[in-house]
Order: sequence, then structure tokens, then C-alpha cells
Amino acid sequence: MPEELHLAVALDGAGWHPAAWREAGARPAELLDAGYWTDLALAAEAGALDFLTIEDSLGLQSAGRLAGPDSRTDQVRGRLDAVLVASLIAPRTRHIGLVPTAITTHTEPFHLSTALATLDYASAGRAGWRPRVSISPDEARHFGRREFPALTVDNLSDPATAALMAGIFDEAADAVEVVRRLWDSWEDDAVIRDVPTGRFVDRDKLHYIDFEGQWFSVRGPSITPRPPQGQPIVASLAHGPVPYLLAARAADIVFVTPFSAESAARITERVREAEAAVGRPATTPDHLTRELAVYADLVVFLGDEAGAAAARKRRLDELDGAEFTTDCAIFTGTAGELADLLLGWRDAAGLAGFRLRPGALPHDLTAITGSLVPELRRRRAFRDGYRESTLRQRLGLPRPASRYEVPA
Repeated sequence: MPEELHLAVALDGAGWHPAAWREAGARPAELLDAGYWTDLALAAEAGALDFLTIEDSLGLQSAGRLAGPDSRTDQVRGRLDAVLVASLIAPRTRHIGLVPTAITTHTEPFHLSTALATLDYASAGRAGWRPRVSISPDEARHFGRREFPALTVDNLSDPATAALMAGIFDEAADAVEVVRRLWDSWEDDAVIRDVPTGRFVDRDKLHYIDFEGQWFSVRGPSITPRPPQGQPIVASLAHGPVPYLLAARAADIVFVTPFSAESAARITERVREAEAAVGRPATTPDHLTRELAVYADLVVFLGDEAGAAAARKRRLDELDGAEFTTDCAIFTGTAGELADLLLGWRDAAGLAGFRLRPGALPHDLTAITGSLVPELRRRRAFRDGYRESTLRQRLGLPRPASRYEVPA
């Protein structure tokens, strides 16, 4: 039997196309409503997708990847906090994994650890986290503690810029490590709740983490007991050598951005080289898998007939005034054609799965679950439903013991 794909969906506003909010069937008046996000999550769950991710940042959306805030008023601006949205969705869903984005650069890891542990409790073991760095000088000014230079295409290769970037990603790796240690700072059976003896917790099973690094000094323990999964999933988006190293040091899953089967194979090789560079295959801690699971990102516009999805994208491009391009490949076509592409890329690059970015919501999410998923099932490449209760179980990851647990 062919190996089953893992499929995730990336949610962002009205969709990944900047004019998606103007698409027929879009719900722009509801982008800040609880019901909108709940409906998207339930639609993804109806297709038995492994998990969904929710985008976030510390600044307003912008038309340029390196640009600061712009003056455009014809694109969606403003968003809800991704971790809080995931916590809102959690009790309204039963199976799908919830992986919000949260920024490491200006957010204390202690706060992140408790928020994400709370999400794991609210979802009964379906939480994850996509750590993201912030390199924007405008976002830094929101906090007033640091200053960053403006990044441009011209100065990205400067040694000073390269050193700055490396430092920000090193800080992110330390932030993830602090969060993971705080998750482990309570042993699984630390909460006793013994009414007759009056003991609610066993204090000997709460541990100081005593982390000392360049960016953080955190004693611990956490204020939140160990999450149901022990360690919620950590997923990282990576476009190049420095982000590959962050993923190799800190993540369970890495999202990569190829443009072809050949580039997917090359990128997977770079990821394995990054793992070797940080010693992951030989010295992996218990809370990390020996190898990263590599997922390819892909923006998708789906249609029932040949040419329909491409025509829809062209209409959106005309509304936006420019051809939509992004950091990964953009697919326009039918569900059968997309299934061919996914299975071809998987076989060429050894990918564990894909994170699909719907071009317009809810249209392309509905097409993923209503057309692509049945097509993959016909090819015996996707499961019929949910069997496991936690996200770690679904992704084939064991539940690690706390690193501070004292053997009996």
C-alpha cells in the first residue's frame, strides 16, 4: 500500500492572494469574527487534514516581503492574535491539530510556554507552534527595546546583515529551547489532587530549568502543568541555510518552499545537511525526532474544469493590479492535477507531506477537502478519517518523558 501523505492547510485572512477578500463567496466582513475562524477549522477537519496553521506577525500586512507598512487600502490589513484564535477554535473542534504562529524576537519564552501549554489543554493534545522571527525595524519600534536596520535586497548579503540575521535565528533557537524546558519543568504526575491528605501537587516533581544564555535567563518552573502531549509540535518555515539550521536545532517539522520536484529534492538534501551540521542525527534529545519531517508549501487555486482556476487567479490579479507571486510555487488547476503534482514531488524528494495555502477562502479550502482529499483517497494516498487522539500520535511522534523526571 502506498505511504499516506500528511496534509496541512495554512490559514491567513481571506486567503493568500491579496485580492481574495474581493472574491465572490469571500467573507470580508467576518475576518475578525469567531464564527469565521471556527467555520474554516471545521471545514479543514471535515477533510481529515492533519493540522492547520494560522499566520501572525507583529506588524500590519504589507505588499512587500521586506517592506515596512505601506499605504495601500485595497488589501486586508489587521489580524487577530493567532494563539488566541487557536484557543478559541480548540473546544469547537475534535480532531484537527492547531498550529498558530508566534514571534520569538520580541516575546518572552515564559509567556509563549504557558500560552501554548494552555492551547494543548484546551485542544486535549492537538497543539503545535510555528516560531517566527521579526527582523522589521517598524515592529521593533512597537516595543522600544531594540533597533534593527531596514533590510533591502541590496544589503541582505552584507556581513553585518548576515551576522544580525544569524543572531536573530540563534535567539529563536534558544527561545524554543526555553519553551521546551518549561514544558518539561512539571513531571507528568506532579499534580496529585489528593483531597484526604490536602496535597494538590508534589513539589518535588516541579523543577527549575535554570537556563542561562546570551538572550535569556530563565529559572522556572512553569506556572502551567506539563501539556497533555508533553511537548506540543514545533514547526518551522525555512527558506535558506540559516533557517534550515534553526529547524534542525529546534523543530519537529520544517516547511520548505520549492518551485519544482527537482528543487524540492535539493532543499531536502540541504535540510539533511543542516541536521548533520548541528549533530541532530547522532545526538538528538529525547524530545526531538531523529529526522525532521519535511513538508513543502504550495499556494493552491483549484477549479473543477481545466483553466478555471487559472482564470480565477487572473481575475484576482487584475483586481490587485499586479500578478501574484510569493515565496513558493503557485498551483492552478484541477484536483486530479494537484494530486499528480503532490505525489510526484513526494516521490522525487521524500517529502512527508504538504502545507497547502488556499489562494482564496473559503473557496480553495473547500476544494481541498471536497475534491483533492477524495482524489488522494481514490489513489490510496490519504487516510479515510482520524484514528489518533493527539497531534503527536497522528504524525507518528512518540510522547517524550520530561527531561527532569527522576527515575524511580
